[in-house]
Amino acid sequence: MMNSTQASYFTLGAYFNTGVLKYLYFILVMILYMLIICANLVLIVVICVNRSLHEPMYMFLCSLFVNELYGSTGLFPLLLLQILSDIHTVSASACFLQIFCLYTYASVEFFNLAIMSYDRYLAICYPLQYKTHMTHNKIAVLIALIWFYCSVVCFLPMCLSVPLQLCGNIINKVYCDNYSIVKLACSDTTVNNIYGLIATFVTISCPVSLILYTYTKIFKVCFSGSKHTRQKAISTCTPHLASLLNFSFGAFFEVYQTRFNMNSVPNMVRIFLSLYWLTCQPLFNPVVYGLNVSSIRIICKNLIHFKM
Repeated sequence: MMNSTQASYFTLGAYFNTGVLKYLYFILVMILYMLIICANLVLIVVICVNRSLHEPMYMFLCSLFVNELYGSTGLFPLLLLQILSDIHTVSASACFLQIFCLYTYASVEFFNLAIMSYDRYLAICYPLQYKTHMTHNKIAVLIALIWFYCSVVCFLPMCLSVPLQLCGNIINKVYCDNYSIVKLACSDTTVNNIYGLIATFVTISCPVSLILYTYTKIFKVCFSGSKHTRQKAISTCTPHLASLLNFSFGAFFEVYQTRFNMNSVPNMVRIFLSLYWLTCQPLFNPVVYGLNVSSIRIICKNLIHFKM
């Protein structure tokens, strides 16, 4: 522990000595990182190159895949370095940079999924007016607003946390976390806590409200429509719902273990839960959309056959 001061570095306390197994963990995590990069890059290229995929849904998907690359890059390089290191320290500047990247990733992911639910709502409930509502300009503005809003909202906590006088420098995680730094503070954190609660409430409540509204309307159309309408709605909404549930599951456990004491849970389980939303989602999305969205699946098959 240290006296009340501004920390120049932080120690990530969730790591433990694994001996020679650290090289195995390094290889496994590196393979996972390479798979995430390759899977998301392939789908980004497929969407950008094929003009037939320059439709609203695929543009939102492209933004989603770009965000997966962004979030993974904010996590994996430092994670790989810490796995091989015997001293699990990180400079304060690198720690706050990682916090900004991971918080922005989570916010953009949630808002992007919410906008995608609105896109599916328009496509299913108002198919004739869909193209007039979802123009390329509107899509570009929506995506830009999502990234701008999330960047601003996630940058402000950094500005509030950097000046804090800290009584310790140990973060009990395998990556940097802003709330964990705030808990180390000896100085007043009232502004940090109030802003954190407001920002979290807005960032969660707005997307959740939009998702609940749109899917209520979609299910209403499904139950009152024909069999063909139900099948079309199910085929277009299944990948989105799967992605949404997967991300929500991981984010819930991350928020829960950050805010509440989970010392009774084994360390390996806590590490897995804290990494789930940052590692499984970036790999889950390319798989679920690549396999379930027929247009992307067909183009990928054609590319593979062409190369062979």
